[in-house]
Amino acid sequence: MGQTPRDEYIYDWNSAEKKHAVSAAPIYFFDETLRDGIQSPSVRDPKIEDKIQMVHLLDSLGVHHVDIGLPGAGPRAVEDCYRLAREIVDDRLKIRPACAARTHPNDIKPIIEVSQRAGIPIEVMTFIGSSPIRLYAEEWTLELMLERSAAAIDLAVKAGLPCTYVTEDTTRAHPTALDQLFRSAIDHGAYRLCLCDTVGHSTPDGVFALVRWVRDLIRAVGSDTQLDWHGHNDRGLAVTNAIHALEAGVNRVHGTALGVGERVGNTALDQLLLNLKLLGEIDNDLEHLVEFCEFSAAAMGWEIPKNYPLAGADAFRTATGVHAAAVIKAMKKGDAWLADRIYSGVPAGLFGKKQTIEIGFMSGKANVQYWLQSHGREPDPALVDHVFELAKKTDHILTTAEIEAAIAEHDRAQRSDAGSAAQVGAPRK
Repeated sequence: MGQTPRDEYIYDWNSAEKKHAVSAAPIYFFDETLRDGIQSPSVRDPKIEDKIQMVHLLDSLGVHHVDIGLPGAGPRAVEDCYRLAREIVDDRLKIRPACAARTHPNDIKPIIEVSQRAGIPIEVMTFIGSSPIRLYAEEWTLELMLERSAAAIDLAVKAGLPCTYVTEDTTRAHPTALDQLFRSAIDHGAYRLCLCDTVGHSTPDGVFALVRWVRDLIRAVGSDTQLDWHGHNDRGLAVTNAIHALEAGVNRVHGTALGVGERVGNTALDQLLLNLKLLGEIDNDLEHLVEFCEFSAAAMGWEIPKNYPLAGADAFRTATGVHAAAVIKAMKKGDAWLADRIYSGVPAGLFGKKQTIEIGFMSGKANVQYWLQSHGREPDPALVDHVFELAKKTDHILTTAEIEAAIAEHDRAQRSDAGSAAQVGAPRK
């Protein structure tokens, strides 16, 4: 059987009322794993060799920009940023480097130095808090913030580096303050503004309201300044909010591997890529997306939850009888497209994975039959019954070792019965 027509077997409510693409402009991706991601209190700072490999994997996924660190943090950070920037130059990667910096010369000067040493422009992501609660805690005035922001942007622009102005906690900042900060940033040469949901406060309605308000401001000053979205996941809305930000007019979105980051983390870059691929918004080759997730997790000492989308151990596993039976029937039709979608909203094959059928306490005999066949064993009824009865007595998914032990036990019993029968039938002397 050939490829099954999608519209014949799946009615897609996702596109039933869709009138336009998520983004009218090209979508750019910005990885923050090596800066914001490793600020998680539960991960370790990867070795430089692992950071280099992560950048290569990001490049293979078509990610456009990567934050290679915060050189202002000290000598080790400076050296890591230099090594990563040189790797991009030496291996002629397409991905472009960026570095974070407070709106302070002591943070921006090391970026300029690394850029000059490495021989590649490094985007300066200069940030400052913008919400009233932050101003109150820091005892800042708006005048002080404007002065520091302008000086930081001027320093980066004078050095010939692209500069993005990042307002922390934008989603809780007052329009009056944002108006002045953004107008000043544009006047001083920031080519992008980054809107930050630093504490994961925003809902989709808030995203639309903020992005549209900023777009109106940019139009009012006659600028072509572009917009970034940087979101956190405190309400569990980070991926959803990032997609809504694209719909509202942002064209570069930030994320981290597996959503790692402070508190409950950032927007999961892998989930964002996955969803935009399935929505038909990007055509990136995501063959190495699972590898990126698994490698990044190992490099950071992070354990991927079993139920995590795509990269989790359970993402494409089933032991439920009804589900497994449907997958098996689809497989018997010889249609990989069908088998990959009958009980999965994410086609495993598109990302280098495959559907897996296990045997457990909720399985049917079809599970056992399939497992035996896929492991080169003839599923004779007696063996199927033996393994099936064992599964029903357990409270978990059977391991390969448990199944093999059950098969061996069945084979011994069969040999013993055969031997007993032979002895009974032998002639007496």
